[in-house]
Amino acid sequence: MRRLLFFMSVALLAGCAGYKLGPTNGLPAGSRSVEVKSFVNKTREPRITEYLAASMRKQFQQEGSFRLETSGRGDILVTGAIIHFDRGGLSYQNNDVLTPQEYILTLVAHVVVINLDTGKTNLNRDVFGRTYILIGNDQSSAERQAIPLLADDLARNAVSLVVDGDF
Repeated sequence: MRRLLFFMSVALLAGCAGYKLGPTNGLPAGSRSVEVKSFVNKTREPRITEYLAASMRKQFQQEGSFRLETSGRGDILVTGAIIHFDRGGLSYQNNDVLTPQEYILTLVAHVVVINLDTGKTNLNRDVFGRTYILIGNDQSSAERQAIPLLADDLARNAVSLVVDGDF
């Protein structure tokens, strides 16, 4: 019985060996600040920049590795351009193979992250966001409700890259 208890304890402790509490970039939480500028919108989708900027700020606040700088210059500057917005049919109606009943929305932003202390560009790449919408009677309303979810997904992906980067 003691052996079984010993082996179970070892297995339980070994299972948690890779878990790390707190920021993954090695810096103390909140020791650096981040400033999020509005992105340039190079698509035809209106108001998407506001959704993305709000989502980026919210994600940085929730993640906690960086302090969000709202009135001044941060240590890290996040900016970029929204370069692609697309909707594609995912599933189609049973009696009409040309009319989608479900769409996948894709948003692509070119994200640039600059360390303002050193002037070094730490991230300069395209980041993707995706979400799915079910079309009811009103496609525009369904899309309007899905845009914040799409911006949240892109922001989660971008913030993950920033936090795990070398700053």
